[in-house]
Amino acid sequence: MVTHILRAAGFRGWHFHVLSLGSVALCIALWIRAKTVDDDARGNAERRAIFVGLWAPTLWLIGDGVERREGLGERLRRQPLGRRRGTRMLRRH
Repeated sequence: MVTHILRAAGFRGWHFHVLSLGSVALCIALWIRAKTVDDDARGNAERRAIFVGLWAPTLWLIGDGVERREGLGERLRRQPLGRRRGTRMLRRH
């Protein structure tokens, strides 16, 4: 359902893959920055970096789901109507 809405909104799988890699880069930047703050704020800064790092797998899997939706739509358009998965052709005798 979500992948269908994202696909209809114009998003493609590679958009989410790029966002995923960007969140990894942001996580590393936040982690490096956390090492430069004083000890009182370091714990909060490290938790922020870890939180952003958790976005990467989520975004990557959403991208995979959108790509799978793209592939499904392409396969259905190429197949003849009667050969579509989940449909039955009625035979008349």
